[in-house]
Amino acid sequence: MLTDTARPGGVIRPATAADLPAIARLCAAHAAFERADPVPADLAARLEPVLFSARPRAWCLVVDHGGELIGYATCSREFSTWQAADHVHLDCLFVAEPHRGGGWGRALLEAVKDAAAARGAAQLQWQTPDWNTDAIRFYRRAGARSRSKVRFSLPTSPDRQE
Repeated sequence: MLTDTARPGGVIRPATAADLPAIARLCAAHAAFERADPVPADLAARLEPVLFSARPRAWCLVVDHGGELIGYATCSREFSTWQAADHVHLDCLFVAEPHRGGGWGRALLEAVKDAAAARGAAQLQWQTPDWNTDAIRFYRRAGARSRSKVRFSLPTSPDRQE
């Protein structure tokens, strides 16, 4: 079970279903920042069963700053064939622009790392765009090592987009 992590001015806590509209807004800001396609209009509804079903596929931590969500991280458990072990994939970690530099990103990354360890994962893995030098510097300062790979995406049918 994940517990809240208090910091001056706010708390990092597990998301609740009531947070979904705010999480969707943060996701939209994150996608815009990363120059990605816009998120679907019904993102909150799509995330609900993934995060809050009886057997959730993923989990989300949020930065609650005085009742306003200013950041989030989403993760899922994955398997590494080469290691024959589980790891946690950090799909998103984002702190809204006005709140960057205040230690929330580092605290959120630490909370994700702790949650991954609590789930028995040996590693936390993620990717970031190669042009995002601020994120790369942030992750390196946190002790992460980069691995060179190219990420691919392939729709499963002609009418499905990523």
